[in-house]
Amino acid sequence: MDDRDWLILKVLYEKMNITKTAQSLYITQPSLTKRIQQMEREFNVTIIERVSKGVQFTPQGEFLAKKADEMLNNLREIKEQTLNMEEEVVGTLRLGVSNYISRYKLPRLLSLFRQQYPKVEFKVVTGFSRTIFNQIYNQEVHIGMVRGEYDWPEAKTLLFEENICVTSKDPVQLNELPQLPRIEYECDALLKDIMDNWWSRNYSIAPNVVMEVDKGDTCTEMVIHGLGYGILPSVFADKHPELHRINLTDAEGQLIVRKTWMFYHEKSLELKIVKAFVEFVEGLDFKHDL
Repeated sequence: MDDRDWLILKVLYEKMNITKTAQSLYITQPSLTKRIQQMEREFNVTIIERVSKGVQFTPQGEFLAKKADEMLNNLREIKEQTLNMEEEVVGTLRLGVSNYISRYKLPRLLSLFRQQYPKVEFKVVTGFSRTIFNQIYNQEVHIGMVRGEYDWPEAKTLLFEENICVTSKDPVQLNELPQLPRIEYECDALLKDIMDNWWSRNYSIAPNVVMEVDKGDTCTEMVIHGLGYGILPSVFADKHPELHRINLTDAEGQLIVRKTWMFYHEKSLELKIVKAFVEFVEGLDFKHDL
């Protein structure tokens, strides 16, 4: 069996459906069925059985499927270690990056890095910071870039800080906020907790939320057009100096800031590609160079 076979078992065990697995892996159903039959002949066992709503795994098939992650990780590590023996920095760098960083910072960062290391390829996963944190924690990626305070026991680099602020088209007073229209946007859990805790500490009634939008960019556009105020990280307001901002403070009067981090496992620095990327990023003024 090769890495493609193990990937088929992994995805099929997650989907429990031939059609959905074939679609996820961009192969035809007959090709997928043929690969499974080849695996069954190789191990001389039945791996799956057809049922009305998809497939079910036999005990032997379930054992193999549960070994898929381990086998894929071993194969990936072998490839990485083999490439690491080259004198040049080569290979595929696996990155997990929060949504904001992937949109506004990552394209230029990867372009600059590839200018220096042209033989490097990238595999990038984006999402909310909690998802990225889990991926770096489970070593599914080499490096994670996350926004917020996560309990990370290994190596990390602070990339930049930003204030959390009330942002509005026209000047507002904090005591007016409960009566004013507020625009909320979908954000990661840690940031939502910061905003909710600040609100509950200062007000006894719920905010007057008139819109719930998908992204901070969308929220900012609504604010620009005078449709309400938003509570946003300052990076969104920085692009629009005409907007009014009030920085949030905690119970002690200190500014509430949100930090963006680069997380990685210390052992991963043994890979030339990871070490080169970490050193490259640490040599940048991340907030202003990108």
